[in-house]
Amino acid sequence: QVQLVESGGGVVQPGGSLRLSCAASGITFRGYAMGWYRQAPGKQRELVATISTGYSTKYADSVKGRFSVSRDNAKNTVYLQMNSLKPEDTAVYYCNAASSAVAGIIYWGQGTQVTVSS
Repeated sequence: QVQLVESGGGVVQPGGSLRLSCAASGITFRGYAMGWYRQAPGKQRELVATISTGYSTKYADSVKGRFSVSRDNAKNTVYLQMNSLKPEDTAVYYCNAASSAVAGIIYWGQGTQVTVSS
């Protein structure tokens, strides 16, 4: 059974930092590109950052220079370091795993809430 379990969300003041983690099980982690997405109330889910099996990274323009995605294949975990947080970063953050070998095999976590508020 595949599981992606996010953690690390919470409430933080503007300008603060959080680090999200996503622990994967039931997949060959090193064979999956990993991503972070977010969905704010009333808005569509949007891409935040991705990291490939070869450790290449991509970021949404809105988070470039503030967020950093990384992965630890030994721990089957992907991270999202979020710095200089803004109120507009408030959303539920989801972890995503996409197979690099078979197109269309995608898994999602349940999400973790991030609230940026003073």
